[in-house]
Amino acid sequence: MTPLMTGAIVNAVALGILYGLLGLSLTIIYGAMRIANLAHGEMVLAGSYVAYVVTTQLGYSPLAAIPVAFTLLFLLAFALFAVAGRRLQTARDPEMASFLFFYGVSLMVGSGLLFLFDADARSVIFQFQPISYRVLGLVIPKARVVAVGVALVLVPALFLFLYRTTPGKALRAAVMNRDALRIVGVDVERLSLVAFSVSAGIAGVTGVLLALVFPAFTPFSGLDYTIAGFVVIVLGGLGSPLGALLGGMLFAFSEQLTTLWIGQSAGVLAGFLILVLVVAIRPAGLIGQAEWKS
Repeated sequence: MTPLMTGAIVNAVALGILYGLLGLSLTIIYGAMRIANLAHGEMVLAGSYVAYVVTTQLGYSPLAAIPVAFTLLFLLAFALFAVAGRRLQTARDPEMASFLFFYGVSLMVGSGLLFLFDADARSVIFQFQPISYRVLGLVIPKARVVAVGVALVLVPALFLFLYRTTPGKALRAAVMNRDALRIVGVDVERLSLVAFSVSAGIAGVTGVLLALVFPAFTPFSGLDYTIAGFVVIVLGGLGSPLGALLGGMLFAFSEQLTTLWIGQSAGVLAGFLILVLVVAIRPAGLIGQAEWKS
């Protein structure tokens, strides 16, 4: 295996884990609430800017930005749900109502970031020691290793929450039948509040980790994260946590390997071609609802 191929595979694994975390936070919202959060990318981007402020302005490690980003985005989501959450879920067409509402929120957050940080590209400049590792002839930045390491802790923790705790099982049950949850006495509105707030907090943390991997970001980068998140959850299966992780891996591998063999623009195209093929062959995604029956 050539060094270029090895490097592409290493990059694909790293990005696949982060894409999976991005999709996992988005699928929690869609699965439990059936609303399309078009502001999800801006929430992720806000986490990146939190990392920028904590490292550049305050001089702390990017790891210190993780609890700050989670808390700020959690509180933002809590406020948004208090304002419009119940109305969105009881609307005649919840998906269209949420589409319009969160599109407005995405514009608001993006404009706020533009006002605060201008249109210039920003990056997290923090020197971990050592700066990089040499593995199999590859030079891997320690910042990327740290980002993937944190993601590898978060993903199993989220799965433990979803599959081993009562609130997590309730969230999974909400994907299957929200009305049945109401019948057995579960407060679905409170459950939705928890799902939305936790998902936004995870999005903020994901933004911190992505800031360690990608060299720069601007106030206009949120749409790219939103698109990537929806591609990942559609590939894996709407409402499926495991599917989000698998979809992230598939999307990252198709993107990185095609970039290696053809070029960067073709790499982006390959991810969307994979999406079209998967949906054409299996509309429910790689796992879809079958995962919930196991």
